[in-house]
Amino acid sequence: MKQYKLVIFDWDGTLMDSVERIVSSVQSAAKTVGLTIPSNNAAKQIIGLSLTTAFKELFLGIKDAQIEAMLTQYKYQYLEGDNTPTPLFDNAVSLLSELRKNNKLLAVATGKGREGLNRVLGVSDTASFFHTTRCAGEMPSKPNPEMLHSILTELDIAPHEAIMIGDTSHDLKMAQNAGIDSIGVTFGVHDKQVLEQYNPIAVVDSLTELKMHLLY
Repeated sequence: MKQYKLVIFDWDGTLMDSVERIVSSVQSAAKTVGLTIPSNNAAKQIIGLSLTTAFKELFLGIKDAQIEAMLTQYKYQYLEGDNTPTPLFDNAVSLLSELRKNNKLLAVATGKGREGLNRVLGVSDTASFFHTTRCAGEMPSKPNPEMLHSILTELDIAPHEAIMIGDTSHDLKMAQNAGIDSIGVTFGVHDKQVLEQYNPIAVVDSLTELKMHLLY
């Protein structure tokens, strides 16, 4: 595999095992607001999108006031109302450490808001690994490529020198739209069959396997 200067990670479902927490928080928020509670699978499909975009896709015809209520309730559920564990995936820290030792630039492009990303970077003690991050609310929602274009511009990296790592179709479609390579991971939201539709250079089943692709 060619050597990339910059590795850009999605967060939820790629570095952090937080998919189930997101799903249950969306379902609890919907119940509180009085919306139809989505199935586990339906809630998973919007992971990676900005929350406002996600709620519009998940609850067709949702009104602005209901979106605001959902945003408030989701934040409460995720931070306080739900105790589903959200650990980093096995070998996440070792992977990030090895990439930095090999002089790779690292970034995050996530559907989380800035407050949420800063919180989990602090809790997981991983902020120091990343040279820059982009969040929902600051940029258009995935799969719009602006997050990636902004990262490339800031770090002065050409598209062919970067690679995006993600677990959803939104991540890989964003990379495709930005003209950069991608690798899909199967331990988050979408399976290999879905991810391969977006022409990643590889689809892996673990972060250990990902490290082999990125460093060897």
